[in-house]
Amino acid sequence: MKSTKRGKNTLAVEVSNISAHGFWILAGEREYFVDFAQNPWFKNATIGQILNVELHLQHHLRWPDLDVDLEIESLVEPDKYPLIYR
Repeated sequence: MKSTKRGKNTLAVEVSNISAHGFWILAGEREYFVDFAQNPWFKNATIGQILNVELHLQHHLRWPDLDVDLEIESLVEPDKYPLIYR
């Protein structure tokens, strides 16, 4: 007996919770917190815009409705990715 080919993973990335301070995103098997203070382009976004997130190449997040792109590494070590270059 032959197994059929596995389908595409539809839950590669998802927003798991939104609060007044930011939101949690599940990418792969890890959860990350996206702080509005460190990522101000999300502060005035609608819930629908925040929920519409895509994962590219397992390390790149994209919100097409907001024209925002983030490397997952910037959520792990935000000090390496300052908003203002010094």
